[in-house]
Amino acid sequence: MIISAIFFYLFSAVTIGSGMMVIGSRNPVHSVLFLILAFVNSAGLFMLLGAEFLAMILVVVYVGAVAVLFLFVVMMPRAPVVPLAAASNTAALGNILYTRYVLFFQAAGFILLVAMIGAIVLTLRHKAGVKRQSIAVQVARPAIIDIRKVEPGKGLT
Repeated sequence: MIISAIFFYLFSAVTIGSGMMVIGSRNPVHSVLFLILAFVNSAGLFMLLGAEFLAMILVVVYVGAVAVLFLFVVMMPRAPVVPLAAASNTAALGNILYTRYVLFFQAAGFILLVAMIGAIVLTLRHKAGVKRQSIAVQVARPAIIDIRKVEPGKGLT
């Protein structure tokens, strides 16, 4: 019991401290590193709660994807802009895609997103015998909690 409390206060303090450093750091790369530290310590708090799945999802999704993507976006504007005559093929293609053909590039991304959602919807199968959540049944269910006013010093009979 005391060890879990020590770890809770340790993870909480480091999470709060690194969260403050995320918004207080002048260097964006340092800010992202503090963000990763906050995510890892938040995952430690989830582990203490017994939510191992949420802890691993936090580490894999946020640390593995969002933080790396953020680092990429932060570092991308610092890249020098090269004129089209002196650029390599990759730089020239990027300059053309993000300037002249940006609307077509965004439309292609949207079409791919719709195609991905369509593929998921078409291949989704509902198996018989598997319980599903029905919101209408949950809303229509009668309340099972009875609220009673209890006098101080007396219990329920």
